Amino acid sequence: MNWESVIGLEIHAQLATNSKIFSGASTRYGGEPNTQACAVDLGLPGVLPVLNREAVSMAVKFGLATASTIASRSVFARKNYFYPDLPKGYQISQYELPIVQGGHLDIQWEEAGSGSESETKSKRVGITRAHLEEDAGKSLHEDFQGMTGVDLNRAGTPLIEIVSEPDMRSAREAVAYMRKIHALVRYLEICDGNMQEGSFRCDANISIRPKGDEKLGTRTELKNLNSFRFVERAIEYEIERQIDVLETGGKVIQETRLYDPDNNETRPMRSKEEANDYRYFPDPDLLPVVVDADFVENIRDTLPELPDAKKSRFESEYGLSPIDAGLLTSGRELAEFYEKTVTASGGQAKLSANWIMVELAGALNKVGMDITESPVDAGMLGGLTRRIADGTLSGKLAKQVFDAMWKGEGHADDIIDAKGLRQVTDTGEIDGLIDEAIANNPAQVAQYRAGKDKLLGFFVGLIMKASKGKANPGKVNERLRTKLSE
Repeated sequence: MNWESVIGLEIHAQLATNSKIFSGASTRYGGEPNTQACAVDLGLPGVLPVLNREAVSMAVKFGLATASTIASRSVFARKNYFYPDLPKGYQISQYELPIVQGGHLDIQWEEAGSGSESETKSKRVGITRAHLEEDAGKSLHEDFQGMTGVDLNRAGTPLIEIVSEPDMRSAREAVAYMRKIHALVRYLEICDGNMQEGSFRCDANISIRPKGDEKLGTRTELKNLNSFRFVERAIEYEIERQIDVLETGGKVIQETRLYDPDNNETRPMRSKEEANDYRYFPDPDLLPVVVDADFVENIRDTLPELPDAKKSRFESEYGLSPIDAGLLTSGRELAEFYEKTVTASGGQAKLSANWIMVELAGALNKVGMDITESPVDAGMLGGLTRRIADGTLSGKLAKQVFDAMWKGEGHADDIIDAKGLRQVTDTGEIDGLIDEAIANNPAQVAQYRAGKDKLLGFFVGLIMKASKGKANPGKVNERLRTKLSE
């Protein structure tokens, strides 16, 4: 039987406020356990929560960026359940009346085509809702001699939970959507997107059904996935697991599962709760959140250029392909780095793009750095591409200069002068090298003139070696063909 997977994501993005959503306690990461949780976060008797205005602003900003409806009136509710790191016995969240509803994002992803090349596909994914809530604390299971410790520093940290429609049909689509949300919240500067610190994480809801069937299958939820690679691998495993269960006569159980990356498998965590299990009711300590049109429009005025708009501009303004423009706008910092590089290069848009996506990206990936940590800044890389464009450097020499820049030896012009790396473009000097190569290899000259055109590469290699890689390859080829034809 042909099966179809149905996937929806619930993404939790920690909002980049300085204080928590209902208290003045710090949201700074890395504090000693239980040093950043105040009486409000612990729900001690007599305390009252006070809503953080900045968290509301950030939620509205996200809603505007996703063409969503901003609710003029939204309500906080108590979501009741017991867990050791939830000291109040309930989480303050939004349920029936969330602040953001009914938006969408357009995504693109690569899939294997019928031939050897991949095929770019696109889709619009609906956003059901995005609601504000507080985070819980964290249970620590290590180094406690068989006991569990609880760190409540994270309790009360503001989150926006972004719930998609079940519009995705493959793990690759889900990752593309998650990456798009990740880029968007960073563009908006409402979340730092740090997945290692738990600032951006995801729950995936997965079911399968016979292809062409409209009825949804029984879903499972994969909890707390905190890397794009884990999301893809976990979803792929769970799809195959559910297919195997059904094809061997079993039934998929609605449950919450955890992904074990070491063994690449999902394991049951608990039975999946329904909304009524949480006994939601409006929080009596918090008034409804009312936002008027002026509040929303003031926030709209602060929106930056968003990824899709920036991608379109990069295509039209810099002449980039859709794929290259998409890569270079996949992160706010990367897009800014690119534009600064183009400016420093004197407008070498495509050359700058190639050097960022190939040489610089390769060097960063090798040492596990991102663009914000690059030892070669945009001005330095722009200076290098400027020298490639004006003929000072060949591609081979440029790589030597880049390596020296990476090691901290200075800017391109300084390295070129210090190492004597200027490309030889003088026709007279190049002619001399060609004449010497022709004179020393009469047999190969005769073979070339007899029709063995491939020997041109032999002569080019000799000349480049004699010039220590400094001769301009274009001029070498041009002058060599002329002289070999004489």
